[in-house]
Amino acid sequence: MRSTMDRTLTIPAPAEGCRRDLFIVLCASGFENAARVRSALMFAALAASADYRTILYCIQSAVDVMVKGCIEEQERTQPGLPTIRQRLDEALEMGVEIQCCTQTMANKNITEADLIPGVKPAGAMALITLTSQAAGSLSF
Repeated sequence: MRSTMDRTLTIPAPAEGCRRDLFIVLCASGFENAARVRSALMFAALAASADYRTILYCIQSAVDVMVKGCIEEQERTQPGLPTIRQRLDEALEMGVEIQCCTQTMANKNITEADLIPGVKPAGAMALITLTSQAAGSLSF
């Protein structure tokens, strides 16, 4: 018996103003939910490996993860699971751009000099603009 299910993927044309090559991952989770942080980094790396210009935008507790030395100080590793540092290194190697919310940074007294090399501050309007132009987005 032949299956009638169509196994092809139809990709619709991008909406006006949409960039087919841009993908946004929003992360608000921090060390209180390391699994979500690892997932955000993993999906960002996956999108980058599929040739999307991928931006991981960090707000709230996720900004703490992007401060120099915090991963080493605060992460509680679990046997058999990748660490946040491993997932972060994979994402950066794949070319993921990481941005941190400037308002969150100001609220936490974090400066650009405090961030991991390669991580950049960005205003909230950057997230809105990028998301409105992106082909897709995920939130963690």
